Amino acid sequence: MTEFIEQAHEFGFETRQLHAGQRPDPNTGARAVPIFQTTSYVFEDPESAAAYFNLQEYGNTYSRIMNPTVAVFEERVANLEGGSGAVAFASGIAAQAAALFTLLEPGDHVVASAALYGGTVNQFKHLLRKMNVELTWVDPDDADAWRKAVGANTKAFFAETIGNPGGNVLDIETVAGIAHEHRLPLIVDNTFATPYLCRPIEWGADIVVHSATKFLGGHGTSIGGVVTEAGTFDWSNGRFPVVADPSPAYHGLQFHETFGTYGYLMKLRAETLRDLGGALSPFNAFLFLQGMETLSLRMERHVANAQQVAAFLEAHPLASRVSYPGLPSSGYRPLVDKYLPLGAGAVFSFDCAGGRDGGQDLIRNVTLWSHLANVGDAKSLIIHPASTTHRQLSDEELQAAGVGPGTVRLSVGTESVQDLIWDLEQALGKVAAG
Repeated sequence: MTEFIEQAHEFGFETRQLHAGQRPDPNTGARAVPIFQTTSYVFEDPESAAAYFNLQEYGNTYSRIMNPTVAVFEERVANLEGGSGAVAFASGIAAQAAALFTLLEPGDHVVASAALYGGTVNQFKHLLRKMNVELTWVDPDDADAWRKAVGANTKAFFAETIGNPGGNVLDIETVAGIAHEHRLPLIVDNTFATPYLCRPIEWGADIVVHSATKFLGGHGTSIGGVVTEAGTFDWSNGRFPVVADPSPAYHGLQFHETFGTYGYLMKLRAETLRDLGGALSPFNAFLFLQGMETLSLRMERHVANAQQVAAFLEAHPLASRVSYPGLPSSGYRPLVDKYLPLGAGAVFSFDCAGGRDGGQDLIRNVTLWSHLANVGDAKSLIIHPASTTHRQLSDEELQAAGVGPGTVRLSVGTESVQDLIWDLEQALGKVAAG
């Protein structure tokens, strides 16, 4: 008689994007995640309430700090990213600010990729300065630049999986190795890739942030962000007193010593989220969960469409400097093959002939692409930075920022790709005629 040995089954990504973090509601049997639209929760007794607020037991206290609907979203993102846990916020900008705020103090130093989203650049330049935190920008493709930028007061590296708008692909394993040589965490914004295309933690990243507003939600309906931690970084290595030393906010509690793997996340939630107040609403968490149920399906179409649109533009006489890293001609293609084998995302830029006028004419003449300041929607989106987000800069200043006067950024959606190409082709034809 053969003895049956039960083994743990590893569920696939597509199954986990539907089920991770949630079972049918035990009270009602509801299959969909209920929206717990409440500010607060009734405590069982005074002792339980005290234990919750002392962090001696884990339970719901107030929806600025935790909420059952938001908790499912957090657990699902952490599961898909391969992290130990996650904390959600009201926006992607709030999430990355909180991720840094939790480990920094005045006088510290951050090394950041120079190829970052414009909103992140503004946040780092101004918010970190107000916190008296030093900042060094480095070429993300130059390993030596990362290494040389480290000082005695450096506390973190920050980069994006796929840079915006240049399409740089980060050599995550190399940069993480340099960070760890100096006992520093690598923080990676994985918004453009999503955990379906790349999981930075598997390559050594310690903290992953997302603007859930983009591909995780996928339908342009909600603003939100999330921070996931690997749970493997040693916050008690002597460089991070903010996380490891006794906290005056909790009567001398030492977060890393007390909570171990979850020390950073507990401080992120119990202090940073509590005190900054950037809480994600349960309704938005519900919408993000709905979007994530189709994440893999959408990303497959996003990538397939982007690949064809980029190839069309690369061959078009009125388009140049197509920055899609998935193209065979891209210098980032080897890194795409390593870190993004399922595709290089769906956001990229190109330069339209005719400079500023040509870029504006293209925007004026598309009919299917939506002209707005967002990415990651199921609908295809387009914007001309020189006349919108970078409108006040001269052509010389635009070039210094990596944006040419005719640069157009695309976020390729899930429509029929022939229609997307037709629309760009007819609009480029009108640019040529003009």
